[in-house]
Amino acid sequence: MTPPLASTIAEVLHPVVGGELPVRLKVWDGSEAGPFGAPVVRLNSPDAIRRLLWAPGELGAAQAYVTGELDVDGDLNAALEHLWKVVRDRELSGIRPTPAVLAGMGRIARAAGGLGTPPEPPASQARVKGKLHSLLRDRAAISHHYDLSNEFYGLILDPQMAYSSAYWTDSTETYGLEDAQRDKLDLVCRKIGLKPGMRLLDVGCGWGSLSLHAAQHYGADVVGVTLSREQKAFIDARIRDRGLEKTGFAGRGSQGTVEVRVQDYREIPDGPFDAVASLEMGEHVGQRNYPVYAAALFNNVVPGGRVLVQQMSRRGKHPGGGPFIESFIAPDMHMRPVGETLGFLEDAGLEVEGVEALRKDYVRTLEAWYANFEQNQEAAVDMMGEEIARVWRLYLVGALRSFAEGRMGVEQILCSRPPARS
Repeated sequence: MTPPLASTIAEVLHPVVGGELPVRLKVWDGSEAGPFGAPVVRLNSPDAIRRLLWAPGELGAAQAYVTGELDVDGDLNAALEHLWKVVRDRELSGIRPTPAVLAGMGRIARAAGGLGTPPEPPASQARVKGKLHSLLRDRAAISHHYDLSNEFYGLILDPQMAYSSAYWTDSTETYGLEDAQRDKLDLVCRKIGLKPGMRLLDVGCGWGSLSLHAAQHYGADVVGVTLSREQKAFIDARIRDRGLEKTGFAGRGSQGTVEVRVQDYREIPDGPFDAVASLEMGEHVGQRNYPVYAAALFNNVVPGGRVLVQQMSRRGKHPGGGPFIESFIAPDMHMRPVGETLGFLEDAGLEVEGVEALRKDYVRTLEAWYANFEQNQEAAVDMMGEEIARVWRLYLVGALRSFAEGRMGVEQILCSRPPARS
């Protein structure tokens, strides 16, 4: 008699997970295994087994989750928090594809009727081609993530559409994400010493939160660059609504101007600027190209001018963030320890004036984004479809856990270009 599939899975995975299953497993054949009271994981289709067999670990599990072949009951964040605690408590370090484990996975696949060729990747998985960090490939990688839908991002972000860590200065209930993003934008503008009439270059300007804030509240004349046409269209509309166009500004008062371009950081023709800022864009330029990016920051600021880089950091393996992030969210991304980034900036000729860690701020930011997503989940599904919504739930929760548990950090690095000396 064939044993229940859930029991077979629990038996095969016993040496992999260091003991009893850390979850309550429920399989499509009606069998169950694992402790009661633990998070419930459902295998809804033999295709989930096929994916995990052909891509053991994070990628296969993510593919199965976004397609609905694997599901988690209740709060995904709480479930992943529980799983990471088990990993730490049992000192697990990932799936080791030993012959015994592979044989056991084969036995599970046979029992599930899941043998066969690898399933097709989900439609939401990124497909970028060409030479790594060429202009064309970078545009494709950025488009995959940032051209998804301005309206969709509006369901998650604050009204300023700031898509980087906020800066939380208050813990009262009346102080929220919009306040913390405003305080982050003010912090950046103060650090780079913005004053009316100064020219600011915003490298990787996103949906224009910093560019618009700097023009409206600090009187700066801003050039923002992005590779996303969707973002440019969004910012252009806000520029018109707020009267921040580059022309026709007689008597505009204390406001500055904003011009946004679809332009690569390697192609900016009209520097140097009085100040430069780049918020969570440097992760996308790649390891080999980071010296080129750092040189662009140096070359585009006047002697004595300040440069602020806000950037995520990561130690250990998976500098791209892991198989799921690299495959579904941000192809070709590269993060490194903050000390290595400081070396690149100094090698470009910049002087580092200060580093401020915002890891805990990013935890609160991601909690707010995740709450917004869950509150607007039905609208997200209606707008983008079930699969994209599942990708984003997994992304937001995975990022939240990475920052909460210290696997990733984010820092504001303030630099200056030394003044010219005779």
